[in-house]
Amino acid sequence: MSDNADKVLQAMKDAGKPLRPGDVAKALGIESKEVSKAIKALKKDGKIHSPKRCYYAPTE
Repeated sequence: MSDNADKVLQAMKDAGKPLRPGDVAKALGIESKEVSKAIKALKKDGKIHSPKRCYYAPTE
C-alpha cells in the first residue's frame, strides 16, 4: 500500500465519520487526484467502503 493510502486511511479513521475525497485532501494537504488514487486502491483491498454516494469510511 502506498504512503498516501496509509495517510488517507488514517485520516478517515481519525475523522470518525464518512468523508469526501476533497475533505481528505484538504486535511492532509495533498492533491485530490492523489487521494482519489489512494481511495481506489483502498476500496480494491476492502479497507474502506462507501456508505453513501461520494463519501468513504473505513470498513473496521
